Amino acid sequence: MAFATARSLALKGADGHVIDVQVDVSPGLVSTTIIGRVDKSLSESRDRVRMAINNGGGRWPATKRVTILLAPADLPKGGTHYDLAIAMAVLAADKQHEELQPEHLVGWAFVGELSVSGGLRPVPGVLPMVIAAAAHGITRVFVPEPQAAEAALVPGMTVFGVRSLAQVSAVLRDVEVPEADPVVAPSASPLATWRGEDRLDDLDLRDLDGLEDVRYAVEVAAAGGHPTMLIGPRGTGKTSIAERIPSILPDLTTEQALEVTALHSVAGCLPEGGGLLRRPPWFAPHHSATAASVLGGGTGRVRPGQVSLAHHGVLFLDEFPHFRTDVIEAMRQPLESGEVTIARGEESATYPARSLVVLAANPCPCGNFHGRSGGSCECSEVQRQHYRRKLTGPILDRVDIWMEVRPQARARSTFGPEVESSEDVRARVAEARQRQALRYRHCPWLLNASCPGPALAEHWPLEPEAQHRIDQELTAGTLTRRGVTRAQRLAWTVADCAGVARPGDREAEIALALRSVDPARVLPAAAVRVAS
Repeated sequence: MAFATARSLALKGADGHVIDVQVDVSPGLVSTTIIGRVDKSLSESRDRVRMAINNGGGRWPATKRVTILLAPADLPKGGTHYDLAIAMAVLAADKQHEELQPEHLVGWAFVGELSVSGGLRPVPGVLPMVIAAAAHGITRVFVPEPQAAEAALVPGMTVFGVRSLAQVSAVLRDVEVPEADPVVAPSASPLATWRGEDRLDDLDLRDLDGLEDVRYAVEVAAAGGHPTMLIGPRGTGKTSIAERIPSILPDLTTEQALEVTALHSVAGCLPEGGGLLRRPPWFAPHHSATAASVLGGGTGRVRPGQVSLAHHGVLFLDEFPHFRTDVIEAMRQPLESGEVTIARGEESATYPARSLVVLAANPCPCGNFHGRSGGSCECSEVQRQHYRRKLTGPILDRVDIWMEVRPQARARSTFGPEVESSEDVRARVAEARQRQALRYRHCPWLLNASCPGPALAEHWPLEPEAQHRIDQELTAGTLTRRGVTRAQRLAWTVADCAGVARPGDREAEIALALRSVDPARVLPAAAVRVAS
């Protein structure tokens, strides 16, 4: 009896699990069996691996019984990245290949899809797999050559980017590595020379006329990570404001960058050779998008949606009332807990989704309703009520900031005060986040918007007069219990932006004005200058 074990990785959501690929090659009825809760893509690897070994310089044990177990057997497994580990375990277990012994596989992880010729192909999710390998004490890994830079982002990991099965065997046996054809790049490639990824790079808050109250609101939102609703007639600048929010967010920390890059790797949309994603991501799905594309899911392996790909960045949902009802209702979980769980049959995956969610809506279907007179709106009252019905209920109780965007009466004067740039605002946002990082340095959350209500009340209460003002809103019925907690979080962010040690009555007043859906309740005149 001949036996060998090679190690690979399985992904369940954004978490990686070490998998022991155990191969037994023994006399008996000639067959090849793969067991361990495998899906169709893994069942097909039997033929891929056999052809890869035969055409790559080895010989498949065609006269013996080959049993392949992927352990632990109770964990669902899918994908083509197990091919390399299966091939190496078969070669080490087969007595015909005495130059490659089972002990040669110890301490290594193997990730890669095999072609019929014995060459390797890239696979999605390499970065989270290598992170999981490092967490389990594995310090050496084989990956397809184009993904070596991605795997090398994990500190302390020795990465071998290889092109073929023969090269892997040569490295393990410490012999001369043979030449091989370059690894074929991932099949996805742009059909256009410009797809707009860099379109937002040159946008700046300085470009916008007026909107001082809205500019302050998005500064508070960016500083504390608060979900925000921008509502106003069409053409008032809602989209322009939202598109400039990434420009006031600081660069990601190394830990955040690893999380974001890993999620993009799982989704298979990580640019080749791009390294860590250091800037906060931006995603703005169209209102016709399905729940699977926004929240995650899909057939086969569960993939993260755009709410998770925007983790630590901005998710902009323009024309929010036009989104499908299932998408709107499903947004409850990421807005409340900062993560999203997708269940498909026997598979369940949880992905982080701690993005800054910005919603935008018109006051009516045509977008022209303005003021009590209605402006040039041609919608009936029934149409307006039906449209607004989607802007009520539990989903929007989870939105921290409500800001009405009003039409600007005139353009900016050339003799007026200079408008702040995104760089100026970003510096204040970074300072506010540093204050939060210091306050929450022993906590699992980073920003005020993520702080649980009980912890906030116990460890970081507001000044008594500030809490009294918020409690009055609860008594009057203008705030729910959830709304009280969110108003407290907002007051802390207002204080952090202003450099105030503890929120007082003024910060509570500004927080309540930011959260109010009543157009008659506006920000105090000094609020837009409180952070300066």
